[in-house]
Amino acid sequence: MTRLAPVLEMNDGAPIPQLGLGVMYIPDDELPAVLAHAAALGFRHFDTATHYGNEAGIGEGMRRLELPREELFVTTKLPNAAHGYDSALRAFDRSEQAIGSIDLYLLHWPQPPKGKYRETWRAMVRLRDEGRVRSIGVCNFPEALLDELIGDTGVTPAVNQVELHPAYPQPDMRAANTARGILTESWSPLEHGRAIKHSTITAIAENHGCSPAAVVLRWHLDLGLVVIPKAASPAHLASNFAALDLRLTAEDHAAIAGLARVDGGFGPDPMVHTTEQGAD
Repeated sequence: MTRLAPVLEMNDGAPIPQLGLGVMYIPDDELPAVLAHAAALGFRHFDTATHYGNEAGIGEGMRRLELPREELFVTTKLPNAAHGYDSALRAFDRSEQAIGSIDLYLLHWPQPPKGKYRETWRAMVRLRDEGRVRSIGVCNFPEALLDELIGDTGVTPAVNQVELHPAYPQPDMRAANTARGILTESWSPLEHGRAIKHSTITAIAENHGCSPAAVVLRWHLDLGLVVIPKAASPAHLASNFAALDLRLTAEDHAAIAGLARVDGGFGPDPMVHTTEQGAD
């Protein structure tokens, strides 16, 4: 029997596989093969976004998998240009047409200067209430904006996907999410590859006889985070999935905690970011 990732429960009662596959900018025509390799290893959670330009490839790849749809979990994200109530509904229609059924729909960036994230969230609540998507959440939302959404609608996001890695562990943001019953999901969990080159990580990997990527991903899993590393090659997919077999020690965790830096983040400031381009 194929081993699967642990499953966490979101605040709406729906399950989400804790370890998933991020597919940012992997071309449409390559995705069916990538998903086939990933599914054979045990991946069941696939994370994309309209902005990545490959929703059709995700849809085609999932249709080719010889697995029941209910065993798969797919996330996509509302593009920045689609903020606004009606625009958000139309954007979801396009994503649904490309992918098929969607398990988790995320508001990709709040874009406060545009002032439309609240009405956009109301549209997403409608999609959930109509049964068109099981779960809804956000990305890159600071604490104050989360409270605005919750106060407006009474609906708490199921997930808040934020930049998070050993150099930028975001303890305050994680605590804010937890206090509201929101799961924290890590984007760029390997810091765009920088984390796996750090001597602390490579030394821990050598001690455990595993890849540096497995060390970093195990750290995310141990913190109770949902984590979606990008990979395309069979070797990298296998290396990432091997994090499930690793057990870090308290000393390992202490060493990794020492990698946190005040300036450890590299993504845009979510309070001012308004363009279609994003770090994740």
